[in-house]
Amino acid sequence: MLSALRSAFAVMALFALTACTLAPLPPETAPRPGPPSQAQPSTLAEFNAVVARLRPVATQVCRERSPHLDCNFTVILDDRPNQPPNAFHTRDERGRPIISFTESLIRELRSPDEIALIFGHEAAHHIADHIPRIQREARTGALLGGVAAALLGADEATARQIMSATASVGARRYSKPFELEADRIGAVIAERGGYDALRGAQIFRRIPDPGNQFLGTHPPNAERLREVEAAVARHRAGLSV
Repeated sequence: MLSALRSAFAVMALFALTACTLAPLPPETAPRPGPPSQAQPSTLAEFNAVVARLRPVATQVCRERSPHLDCNFTVILDDRPNQPPNAFHTRDERGRPIISFTESLIRELRSPDEIALIFGHEAAHHIADHIPRIQREARTGALLGGVAAALLGADEATARQIMSATASVGARRYSKPFELEADRIGAVIAERGGYDALRGAQIFRRIPDPGNQFLGTHPPNAERLREVEAAVARHRAGLSV
């Protein structure tokens, strides 16, 4: 039993720093249809302009909704070659929020509105305090797995495998609802910054659709699009989101 529980704590340590990622975009294969204003890749200048405009908005929304959190966002551009298009959020060891974009993602986006929606989405994960909530679910899953492994008399290697699997199940339990919540709050951040979240949500018509996979981390794209549309409608009507 003690060996299994030691393994449980080791597995839980793997979830000490959790990050949300955007479902990667496919490689560019052909020109995309659409108005000229949306047909060209976004530039680093556009990205920097969006960040400069939205960072104080995200900070204000964070202070309104989660005043107990550190709301001073750090934004990082990952310009390493061969990195897939992606964005994620995490926290440093002091709880300060970090948002990272790969340069390849910026080239895949087609308007400042899309940049704004993704930025808002990643900031929203911090504002909604998703990392600690996911970590709690992972810890619970790992501990339950540890107890099961001990009852089965599993050796340490097998116990680690069991607990890693149950920790992953626990962490993924709320991943889809968290993504939808981040879409809602992210849309509000984009709108409050003067961007059009509905135009930004057109990205959900281009990224690969994860469908509704069991234990998948992202909801179907159509569901995310509806979530943004509903949030924008409420925000523009002066209702809370």
